[in-house]
Amino acid sequence: MTKILFATGNQRKINEANDTLKSYNIIVNPVSIEIDEIQHHDPVEITKAKARAAFTVLKVPVVVSDTSWSIPALGGFPGGYMKDVGIWWSEHDWLNVMSGHEDKSIILQEHLAYYDGVELIHFSQDYDGVFLNQIQGPIVNEKESFERVASLDGSLSLAEGQANRINNGEKKQLAHWQKFGEWFNNQ
Repeated sequence: MTKILFATGNQRKINEANDTLKSYNIIVNPVSIEIDEIQHHDPVEITKAKARAAFTVLKVPVVVSDTSWSIPALGGFPGGYMKDVGIWWSEHDWLNVMSGHEDKSIILQEHLAYYDGVELIHFSQDYDGVFLNQIQGPIVNEKESFERVASLDGSLSLAEGQANRINNGEKKQLAHWQKFGEWFNNQ
């Protein structure tokens, strides 16, 4: 197995990476580091900056991830500002804002960046979802208020889906990690 450092402390992201990359004979070794995350409307720029900052701290090749949400009814808001908005807003704030909109669609944008001090590679994948009409599921992460009001399958909240996968021992293969695995194995 090839090992790569993954700069995150988020256990869900670590599990998803390892679940997907296992078939590529890659394992991520998580490392939790403190870096300043830039504010930018473009999530790609945020992810690339995180990769550069992580490399500066670690001095070895590293992969980072970032998640953003685009809500068409809100003109793409919050986009690259999702991390802060997800902390500032409660589940009720999301429901209140979306209650006046017929279009409840959301686009979850997952970003990965790999940086080795020379080459900076970005991978992304969009996942379509919807806002639910009520709060559903357990609190998974107090910093991610949308997990109990958003769904990728239209019925279970993100929190419920995650809880079910954990309880059932299910593995989740994700396209953005598959793209990385294919690229990494061809290097």
